[in-house]
Order: sequence, then structure tokens, then C-alpha cells
Amino acid sequence: MPDLLLTLLRLIFLGLVYLFVWQIARSISTHLGLGGNRRARRGGTRVAVVRSENQSGASFTVTDSMVIGRSDEADFFLDDPYASDFHLRLSARDGRLIVNDLGSTNGTYVNGRRVTTPVDLNRGDAVQVGKTVMEVR
Repeated sequence: MPDLLLTLLRLIFLGLVYLFVWQIARSISTHLGLGGNRRARRGGTRVAVVRSENQSGASFTVTDSMVIGRSDEADFFLDDPYASDFHLRLSARDGRLIVNDLGSTNGTYVNGRRVTTPVDLNRGDAVQVGKTVMEVR
């Protein structure tokens, strides 16, 4: 009887160790963007410049976090005299796209409303910076 109980406890222990290791591996793969939601597997969210004096038709993909602005050091250079050097940040997290104004002089607008706090974006939303309008695809 004690041998049977000891064997059963060993199997339970091994099962718990397996579940623990599996949960850690799942957490690491989600953190690295290897698993999880469908949007992360496709490579991020596409944003297209739909109205601009010089950049209409340009597009980029947001996979993690990127800064948009007039500076050469921004992740996406925005050729608009009304844009600040580091105007806004787009972040892709958990299958969502979030816009955050970085204290720009002229503001960031989503569907005509000024952004004062981080805002979740949906497909088809228009983000306006100066005279430039971008659309989430």
C-alpha cells in the first residue's frame, strides 16, 4: 500500500512540474510575440497615410511601439510642418493598437477628437497630425 501511494504522489508531482514548465514557456513565447493573438502572428497592425502633401500612400506596420514625428530620430518620419519632432506613440499590445500624444504643440486627433489620454484604435480609425491623416488598416 505505501508503494502505491508513493508512486501516485510522484505522478502528481511530475504533473505539477510539467504544468509549471508549460506555463513559463507559454509566458515567454507570449512576451516574445511568438504566440498569442492572431494580430501578433500576422506581424502587427498596418497604418496608411491617406492624406498628406508629400507622403500619401506611404504605410508602415506597428508590431510593438513606435514614435511618429518630424525628427529624423523618430521611428516614422512625418513630413508635416505642424507635427512636433516626437509627436505621438503608437503601441501594439494584446491585439490592440493604442495612440498616445507625446505633448505635441498642435495635438493629435482620432476621428476628429483631440487625444488627451491614451486611446485604443480600431480598424478604420483616422489619426490626424497637422494636415496629415493616417488610417488604421
